[in-house]
Amino acid sequence: MAARGHVQDPNDRRLRPIYDYLDNGNNKMAIQQADKLLKKHKDLHCAKVLKAIGLQRTGKQDEAFTLAQEVATLEPTDDNSLQALTILYREMHRPELVTKLYEAAVKKVPLSEEYHSHLFMAYARVGEYKKMQQAGMALYKIVPKNPYYFWSVMSLVMQAISAQDEKLAQTMYLPLAERMVEKMVREEKIEAEAEVQLYFMILERLGKCVEALDVIRGPLGEKLTSELQSRENKCMMLYQRLQRWPECNSLAHKLLLKNPDDWQFYPCYFDSLFHLMDDSWTPPEEGEHCVEGSVHYTVAEVVRFVEERIKGEDSKESRPLRGPYLARLELIHRLREKGCPEESQLGEPLELMLQFFGKFGDKPCCITDLKLYLHLLSPDQHIQFINRLGEAVPLGEGGEEGFAFPEDTKALQRHLCVCQLSRALGLHHALDTDGKLRLITELKAHYHHGLQFGKTSLKTELQFSDMYCLMAAHVYIDLWKENGDENMVLQCLGLLQEGLSHSPSNAQFKLLLLLLYCHLGAFEPVVDLYSSLDAKHVQHDTIGYLLTRYAESLGQFAAASQSCNFSLRFFHSNQKDTSEYIIQAYKYGAFEKIPEFIALRSRLNQSLHFAQVRTERMLLDLFLEADIVLSLEESVKAMGLSPEEDDIPWDSIRDNRDLTVFTSWDPKDRHLTEEHRRLSLEEESVWLRIRSLTLRLLASLALLGHTPSQQNSEMANENGVGDKSSILSSLLSQLDQTLQTAAQIAEKHTQYPFLGPPSTRLAPALSSGSCQCQVAALQLSVHLQELETLGLEILNKCKGDLLEMKDSRLKTWPSLLEIHVFFVETVCIVFWMASYCAKVLRPLKASLQKKKKKKKDTNTALPAVVCGFQEFTGSLQELLAQALEHIKGQETGMTALKLASFTLEGHTQEEGSFIKAAMDKVQSSYLRSLQEVGDLLKKRAETLKNLKI
Repeated sequence: MAARGHVQDPNDRRLRPIYDYLDNGNNKMAIQQADKLLKKHKDLHCAKVLKAIGLQRTGKQDEAFTLAQEVATLEPTDDNSLQALTILYREMHRPELVTKLYEAAVKKVPLSEEYHSHLFMAYARVGEYKKMQQAGMALYKIVPKNPYYFWSVMSLVMQAISAQDEKLAQTMYLPLAERMVEKMVREEKIEAEAEVQLYFMILERLGKCVEALDVIRGPLGEKLTSELQSRENKCMMLYQRLQRWPECNSLAHKLLLKNPDDWQFYPCYFDSLFHLMDDSWTPPEEGEHCVEGSVHYTVAEVVRFVEERIKGEDSKESRPLRGPYLARLELIHRLREKGCPEESQLGEPLELMLQFFGKFGDKPCCITDLKLYLHLLSPDQHIQFINRLGEAVPLGEGGEEGFAFPEDTKALQRHLCVCQLSRALGLHHALDTDGKLRLITELKAHYHHGLQFGKTSLKTELQFSDMYCLMAAHVYIDLWKENGDENMVLQCLGLLQEGLSHSPSNAQFKLLLLLLYCHLGAFEPVVDLYSSLDAKHVQHDTIGYLLTRYAESLGQFAAASQSCNFSLRFFHSNQKDTSEYIIQAYKYGAFEKIPEFIALRSRLNQSLHFAQVRTERMLLDLFLEADIVLSLEESVKAMGLSPEEDDIPWDSIRDNRDLTVFTSWDPKDRHLTEEHRRLSLEEESVWLRIRSLTLRLLASLALLGHTPSQQNSEMANENGVGDKSSILSSLLSQLDQTLQTAAQIAEKHTQYPFLGPPSTRLAPALSSGSCQCQVAALQLSVHLQELETLGLEILNKCKGDLLEMKDSRLKTWPSLLEIHVFFVETVCIVFWMASYCAKVLRPLKASLQKKKKKKKDTNTALPAVVCGFQEFTGSLQELLAQALEHIKGQETGMTALKLASFTLEGHTQEEGSFIKAAMDKVQSSYLRSLQEVGDLLKKRAETLKNLKI
């Protein structure tokens, strides 16, 4: 925590043991040691704060805060107390209190450079940009160092970036920042690269590209040395923004002469050519073509330039560079798009791609390079292309299975590239079932043969032949999707498990296994697979959906809680972490990174995944605990839920999912399209809205309490009860509208690619009747009669076996599991509504019984509403008993299912063991899901028994 150097005063020595205890996590001893010290030295404020840190870390937040405030009100100026309070406030997530601390310290010690800089950083943590600007200038006046001046300038830029009014940014903040830097330029006080970068950033944001260009190309630009080609890259960007195509072209070809493999400049070179042609540009009669030198403004010149680069590579004795060869294919693609006849001068694409394969086929990047240009081949050339590629692969003698295998890793890589290109051209998909099965046998044979090359590799390294295994898995998935044969998916699981046993670090194996188990409805093995991926930082946002989409819907409630927490921990720490990054960027003058950190923070705050996980986590807590552990009212209060507040940023919500995380070699017609992405986001947003409205409705139900009778309606409005019921009505009508939109989306039956985004729970929620039943429950006063029939409908849709064995073939029905979960969720909502009704009916029944006693009339029948309620709760208990009986039957049937009788013909013993292990995981996961669903229903049945009026 505090690494103390040389001892400055006796207090440092006295405090040292407390620091050590806190550093080692021994908080109780730290508190005791602080108490001892405070008995002897009552005025040792730092000891009091260190005790508060110990209390905070042992969960005694209130005590800790009281102690801290005792010290803070004294406005300490000793470094130890200030640093300790800063640490404490940060751990309490109260960074705004640190600013008050240093504001007081600066007033008392106005010439302290250290306290002024701490105050600046404290403002940075809470994003007080105006105060940062003032603090920076105050610091510069005390200690006239350049960095402090530029902290103030950057704070002006941040005011411009965060300003709601763009006009204010362009007319006030940025021009002021520009003038401040220009003053330093005039006085020749610019010292560091960071200062030039900041000047460039200001000019760029003001749209002053010509002035920015002058800065970059002038003496100040010479300071830009930390990045390779920093000046050239900035010049190129400005030329493009200014549409100065001659300069773009000239600079690009100069840079490509220096490094013909620098791909970023080829697109600039080609783009500029076509712009020059469109503008009918011709060079001036005298002097240079432009400030950068000569310009290539005809196709012939550009073709010649690319050919010269290739000749240069061909004549080299060392290994050639890929850039020029790819540039030739790129130029053909561009010329063909423009309909230029000169494309024929560059050669036949098929021959050029064969030539490229000859030179670079043994590199893993060859497939990604050539995949981009497969569209240059005509469909009737596909088979010829693959056959000719196959001829260029050196394979040894045919083995026992009739397959010829590569003799080294380079030959293996070439053969693998041919297989990948075959799939990318759609040749795998065109095969019939037998052809695909033969292909799988061949790919598996190559996979097993290739394992010999990686016998000595480390566990963290991938096997050379892993991609054969992955491709065979993809072919299995093709067969499963086409024929519905689950035997294929089980064999696929076995193959991937085998692959993982040889390559424990292969993320693609893990991701695909994770997806397949989820599709089969088995969530149990997924938790370990996901945690072994060791997702870092922003990946919790980009790939977290793979985990959170399925956890709850497959009945694994404990795992669902865990996976939601996993994601939420990252999002909540993001705020704190980003502040620290910004502070470091100020300290080290990395000004251009600060807007990036701010953008990252807002990107994560507006994340669709964040909103989903937050909503699902709260719903899950209610389903698992409300009225079992705490009452619904207490649960809602503990969560700080308010029906009026909707904290989801609907207008700025961002889909940060990485939908290309799976390796795929599918042809273009099977790729994920922009339309798929749009529809998926629309579906996700509507499902989130349904869940969010359900959550807010439950909150309003909890806060509704007892609704007064009609006579007290005026009083009711005064007390705010009428207002609460109007919120309920408003939310119900919003939910009704959202469900109509949802029904329209579900009717489209959008099919996403298997490796694309997963569908939401929206369609099964509607088709199972769960949404309709929940709405009926929430509108109980209108729909009491419908509830029982709707509930029975959902239960009937749960009927059927999750796992079946027919003719020694296994068949799974994971959709049934999802309906079980919807049934449980709906039961919870119906129960809460029934609890609310009981609260309303109890006083009514009590008052009737009083009247009966007064009149001594034993024949007065109870009103229909009371009898109806008693009938309803009775039938609800019966429904739960049926459901529990059904689940018990499922568990018994599944436990009795002998998976050993499953036939595994045509597989080696080792392959069979992996398939069997995968099947066991599916069976075990189903049993666990049924157990968790059953346990929750039992708890609900118990609480329902106590629901009497």
